Amino acid sequence: MVCSSGGRASAVQCLRKATEEGWTKDQTLAYALEMKLPFVKNPSLKDWVLATVAAREYKDELPLLFRPLYEETSWTYTFLLGCPVTKEAILIDPVDLTVERDLQVIKEMGLTLVAALNTHCHADHVTGSGLLAQKVPGCKSMIAKISGAKASVHLEPGNRVRFGRRYVEARATPGHTNGCMTFVTDDMKMAFTGDALLIRGCGRTDFQQGSPETMFESIWTQIFSLPHETSVYPGHDYRGRLMSTIGEEKRFNSRLSGKSKEEFIEIMNNLKLAYPKKIDVALPANLVDGVLAS
Repeated sequence: MVCSSGGRASAVQCLRKATEEGWTKDQTLAYALEMKLPFVKNPSLKDWVLATVAAREYKDELPLLFRPLYEETSWTYTFLLGCPVTKEAILIDPVDLTVERDLQVIKEMGLTLVAALNTHCHADHVTGSGLLAQKVPGCKSMIAKISGAKASVHLEPGNRVRFGRRYVEARATPGHTNGCMTFVTDDMKMAFTGDALLIRGCGRTDFQQGSPETMFESIWTQIFSLPHETSVYPGHDYRGRLMSTIGEEKRFNSRLSGKSKEEFIEIMNNLKLAYPKKIDVALPANLVDGVLAS
């Protein structure tokens, strides 16, 4: 039967839009009414669209698939996130030394890797993103465009990296380097802060475009603006701590809690840290996505 009113076409269009945006049933209906889509006048089509969205909402209530992974020589955390419905996944801050391990975990979990993200151009280890892009069909390596590093995809602030029905949002958090990004899950329950915000600390600002002024602004506007209950997963922790929360860090982070910008700058300018041991090897490699020409 031909639907001359365009009801069916508008129903499919609306459903596609709702899927792409991750809308709830109420959001979908509000959009359809605002756009005056023809299908809302057809009870059967309207019920079908809303029931389909509701069913997807239910499925999406399944918890995010999540595995924290660790590379011991550089104390680096790599994070695996997967959509529980489609089984598409991303890796945040992979390390070249643990690529095979990560791929084994992904295989065992029945996931398909679609992206390998870098929070910044690292100075303490070589990224595994380029190797993963070579080894996994369809996987793209990603890093901030401003970093100047090679990647399959260059990210801008506000970009969403989708994996199935889930996504992370890229927030610019420069200060440690000018290309630092924090990745925040779509429900704002998790923030992957790289070397910007650490547990009870923050990344150093004395090399590689570092700036304590910029770091202070980044953390307070882009990270500490998240809900207090948001979990914080840093790129490293040298005391074996895996996670914190925004609320904890605002209360207990000795470099930031109760500190003015001037006090923070004074702290950061007087850390007297040693020169990074692996920077002369890691940085050139990471500028070419961790894959040096043979």
